[in-house]
Parts: sequence; structure tokens; C-alpha cells
Amino acid sequence: MRTHDRDRTLDLREAIQRTGYYPEVVSDGVAGAVAGEHVVSYYVHHEPTFDRDEIRRHLTVVVLTPSRLIVAHTDEHAADDMIPEPYTSTSTEAIALSTVRSVVVTRMVTNPTSGPAPAAEAVVTIGWGGVSRIDLEPAGCQDPECDADHGYTGVLASDDFSIRASATADGEDAVDALLAFAESLSARTSA
Repeated sequence: MRTHDRDRTLDLREAIQRTGYYPEVVSDGVAGAVAGEHVVSYYVHHEPTFDRDEIRRHLTVVVLTPSRLIVAHTDEHAADDMIPEPYTSTSTEAIALSTVRSVVVTRMVTNPTSGPAPAAEAVVTIGWGGVSRIDLEPAGCQDPECDADHGYTGVLASDDFSIRASATADGEDAVDALLAFAESLSARTSA
């Protein structure tokens, strides 16, 4: 543990509580995945989405412990054939920090010519090898007369998890918090 780190478990619980989104259910799922480990950093993202004529809410919580990255996601569901009343589902994944291969941070800054400014939006993509994406495109050459088949070229990218925060939708504090979480995670995965 680094000497400047403090256990932020209570802060995490309060952040989950502030969302008002099934806080007991979410906290229980997150606590089970954290399993008593020290909370170094976290990010809580509450995102309502529109599903035809209904609003569906989702909550994603990412937690950094000294040894693991925890990703928790809770959805709400209407009653269905299997469960006859409305319900939530919470999925958690615990990833050893030693397996995190990349932390990609994309910051969008408006009016960049006017000097340093807070990010208007941020996207953090974390790769640990659970999911890979391949982007292929036809290969070519520089000869405009050439009609030969040059095969394909592509990129294989790790794309396990992405989370986005926007100052317009979520507030500047949410963007700052996401960037702070990414910085903490990057620092822990560099060793």
C-alpha cells in the first residue's frame, strides 16, 4: 500500500447512496466483489437510457483495490416470464491488476487554442485480454492503376471495458472524477 493512499470504502458507499439507484443492492454487489479489500479509488456512473417508451437506468461502479480492478454493473428490468415482478441484475468482475494490459484515456477539450481547459468529455478504455476486437480493411498499394488483391490489413485491440463521462450530461465533477480514477489505475498498472 502506498503511504498516501487511504481506504475510501466509506466514500464509495456514500457515492453509491447519492445516486439513489438501489443503493443497498448496488453496495451489496460491490462489497461482495471487493471482498474486504482496501478501496484505493473508484468511479460511480449513473446512466439513464431510453428504451422505446421507458427510461431504463444503469449504474456502473469501477473500484481499484491494491491488487484488483472491480467492474460492477447494475441494470433494472421489468417483470418478465422468468421473474414476475420488476428486478435488478448486478454483474461484477474482478480483474488482477497484473493482467491489465492497457488503460487508454481520451480527453475532449473544447477551444484548445485558448490554452489549458478542463476536459469537456473523457472516455477510459481498459483492456485485460478478456475481449479483443479486430478491425480489418482491404489493403492496397500506392499505384492508382493497380487492381491486384492485396489482402487485408488490420488492428487487433483489447477492448474489455469503456466508460464515458461528459460535462454536459454528467457534470464537470464527473469528468474530473473519471480522469482521477484513470490516473490512479494507470499508476498501479505501470509496475
